[in-house]
Amino acid sequence: MFLLLDAPNLGGAEKAKLMECVDSTYVSTAGPFVPEFEQRFARYLGMEDCVSVQSGTAALHIALAEAGVGPGDEVIVPALSFAASVNPILYTGATPVLVDVDPETWTLDPGLTEAAVTPRTRAILPVHLYGNLCGMDKLGRIAEERGLVIIEDATESLGGTWKGKPSGTLGNFGCFSFNGNKLITTGGGGMVVARDRETLNHIRFLVNQARDASKGYFHPEMGYNYRMTNLEAALGLAQMERIDLFLEKKAAFARIYREVLAGLPEVEFQKELPGAQSAWWLPSFTLSGGAVPELQEKLREKGVPTRRLFSPLHTYPYLKDSCRFSYPHAERIFEQGINLPASTVNDEESTLRAAEIIRDAVLSMRR
Repeated sequence: MFLLLDAPNLGGAEKAKLMECVDSTYVSTAGPFVPEFEQRFARYLGMEDCVSVQSGTAALHIALAEAGVGPGDEVIVPALSFAASVNPILYTGATPVLVDVDPETWTLDPGLTEAAVTPRTRAILPVHLYGNLCGMDKLGRIAEERGLVIIEDATESLGGTWKGKPSGTLGNFGCFSFNGNKLITTGGGGMVVARDRETLNHIRFLVNQARDASKGYFHPEMGYNYRMTNLEAALGLAQMERIDLFLEKKAAFARIYREVLAGLPEVEFQKELPGAQSAWWLPSFTLSGGAVPELQEKLREKGVPTRRLFSPLHTYPYLKDSCRFSYPHAERIFEQGINLPASTVNDEESTLRAAEIIRDAVLSMRR
């Protein structure tokens, strides 16, 4: 049995595209591969355009900056997420406001979000955690009624949908990461999506140091060095050729885990909302009793890699000013939660064996 947790799926097509890029000598930020990747990605999402950047974190930061978020503003963000969801808010000088998550979906709770809105709130930053889509209708209604911007952190949910609409296209901005452990990878890199062409053109201007090329090296406003390289884009183009296959494998792995572990009362999988289609980036469940380290050790001995969930953001010392509420659901889910192996390098046979090992390990812990 060969299993990897979240390693990238790379092969001959990626090597060939990278060599094409090297042979072209367009290895840095200027060249044909970046715009081609942007166009390919936009088409996949049914959008007219998008802008590539250097990371998912950069995508969130530039979206916040373009939305005008700054000192004195507040941005609502779920308490259960990776640090990269909250740090860009701090980069702008704004204040993150942490809100607890729904106990079943593990994503931003719309009711608590609405209660957290103040006159200083400028934006809502929902995170589609582990590929599972947030309740975007309710969040969209709150944003519309309160005049707020929605910036989707879709870094883990590429390929997921909400009522048939692709993740990342549901708010004012959608932000993606192409880190090595994501559905597709460019080694690093990210993407910003927005419906307004003028907005995207300004973002493209900002990520290139806000340089007005018509005037040489003249910069009329502060910019950022957030450009993607052609080497990264070339890798992304090759990965896009197999994105549907990757999604099929992720869905198959999630189905296998759920079928084999069904009936175990200790195990509760992250749930989808009606209308949501998860991208199944990392299938995850909670184990009642919180004996996750013990389970991990049993699985490690059998060759099944796992990972703890992200630590709740309110536990980080530098975010103490963002903690205005209690976070019982984020705390419980973290204490009891575990991510399962879902690299698209894996096959269904190995995943089935892993699921059986997990089932046997959970049963053995009853004794």
